[in-house]
Amino acid sequence: MSESDEKKKQSAESDGDVDAFLAGSTFAVVGASSDRSKFGNKVLRAYQQQGRTAHPVNPNAEEIEGVDASPSLSAIAVAPHGVSIVTPPEVTEQIVDEAIKLGIRHLWMQPGAESDAAVRKAKDAGINVIAGGPCVLVQFGFDD
Repeated sequence: MSESDEKKKQSAESDGDVDAFLAGSTFAVVGASSDRSKFGNKVLRAYQQQGRTAHPVNPNAEEIEGVDASPSLSAIAVAPHGVSIVTPPEVTEQIVDEAIKLGIRHLWMQPGAESDAAVRKAKDAGINVIAGGPCVLVQFGFDD
């Protein structure tokens, strides 16, 4: 397969991964922040701008952008369809472990949150992983 064909194949797979991720009705943003200048806040607001249900996850916040925050994925009453991760890579690895335990099937590691170990572990568990590519802010055309 030529390099051009390989890139087309990866792009098509990536588009399918994004479509599968976005096909759900509930999401979580791990690393959500009350600081509007931080990406964790912008990602949460991007879901809100799209009219999607998104649960902020931050162990140090009670409420973010008018939504009750959860200290962990496990603390959300019903496991979300997909999880956007906006955390340092070493924390992302812990989030992947929690997602596997909860049976979450879709993870979107935002740029800077990825680690090779986290991506590999999630994929080995059969999880749809979006990493090393587009940011959900670009996907949604986020307007700050």
